[in-house]
Amino acid sequence: MADIQADTQADSESGTAAAPGITRRRLIGTAGATGVALGAVGAGAGYAVASSNSPEQPQALTSLGTDAVMFHGKHQPGITTPMQARGHLVAFDLAAGAGRKEATALLRRWSATAERLMAGEPMTSGDTDVARDAGPSSLSVTFGFGHSFFSRTGLEKQRPGALDPLPDFFSDHLDKARSNGDLWVQIGADDGLVAFHALRAIQKDAGSAAKVRWQMNGFNRSPGATARPMTTRNLMGQIDGTDNPKTSDADFDRRIFVPASGSAQSPAWMGHGSYAVVRRIRMLLDDWEEQSVAAQEAVIGRRKSTGAPLTGGDESTEMKLDKTDGNGDLVVPLNAHARISRPDQNGGAAMLRRPFSFHDGIGTDGVPDAGLLFVCWQADPLRGFVPVQRKLDRGDALSRFIRHEASGLFAVPGGADKGGYVGQALLEA
Repeated sequence: MADIQADTQADSESGTAAAPGITRRRLIGTAGATGVALGAVGAGAGYAVASSNSPEQPQALTSLGTDAVMFHGKHQPGITTPMQARGHLVAFDLAAGAGRKEATALLRRWSATAERLMAGEPMTSGDTDVARDAGPSSLSVTFGFGHSFFSRTGLEKQRPGALDPLPDFFSDHLDKARSNGDLWVQIGADDGLVAFHALRAIQKDAGSAAKVRWQMNGFNRSPGATARPMTTRNLMGQIDGTDNPKTSDADFDRRIFVPASGSAQSPAWMGHGSYAVVRRIRMLLDDWEEQSVAAQEAVIGRRKSTGAPLTGGDESTEMKLDKTDGNGDLVVPLNAHARISRPDQNGGAAMLRRPFSFHDGIGTDGVPDAGLLFVCWQADPLRGFVPVQRKLDRGDALSRFIRHEASGLFAVPGGADKGGYVGQALLEA
């Protein structure tokens, strides 16, 4: 239940690049301070000032607004893209009678829209102007296919074995209405209006071909909110994401992406793609906040203030699993979350965690509906997510403070070629 590490780099073929300036949107009356961007985004520049009544050309946007993510590339955006401040996850079901033809047209529309919006351009027609004045703001739009998509489109023979439904877990309390779906879209941006603009555009593009099954909203720390780049914190106040794999790791691609030619569990059309596991994890914050800091640290296995292991050092220090205290007890308890979830405690199982926090209001009983929209990426979920979750399910000290309320698994194909669209290799096979 950890999110992406602060130093995760943008993929060279689907990464973040500074846009040269404003496209068709204008900057109006922005002023502020300098900042340092979260994760691999880099240092922020000073904010420019432009009057809406000024006859001169508007000043360049801040770095936050000008950052653009490439739509075309080997991999889809939104996987190795640095974490964004705002996010929307939405699943669609194809409409009754809609099949492969309608799905193909829909993916063409969605891809064209995503390409324009990620470049900071408005819709070709019917733009809502929600994001007027803003730059791309690191917008990324990612598309995936659910298990049911293949039967709805007559493509059962192309369904990956890796997309088999996830097993039941003891700790699950899943709402089927907020789980799975034929199609899945992940939207992320560093500006809330830019993210909503993309969500609305994707919904409108669906037209009569598909309807929303469920939709969830999330957030992370905004770039520049801390004095230096840091691993983010979750709503429990814990530094979250220290052990995430890095793009610089020699085996990163092998663990996260399907080989170009496919694999035993993934057809060739999934080459350069990945599998997303999506879980809505409710945090029982009232129960958690009643614990002392020492008790919370024992549950996680790390210092709350710094993210360092209880065995000493700083956040990046290797945890000494065998270290004992003066009474002969393990310093990091056997059921500590950080111990149980380590790849070396799960046969090397690895996944790239890239979630958003959520808060959907406070109930009449005063209890917040808040937690984590967990999103993790791997080349094979049966070797990535499943073994780790099974182990956590059996004895994670954190389990009494969280509840898994929704779940989904989606095949996310490789990136679209220039002039092409996402899923083309599947839909035109």
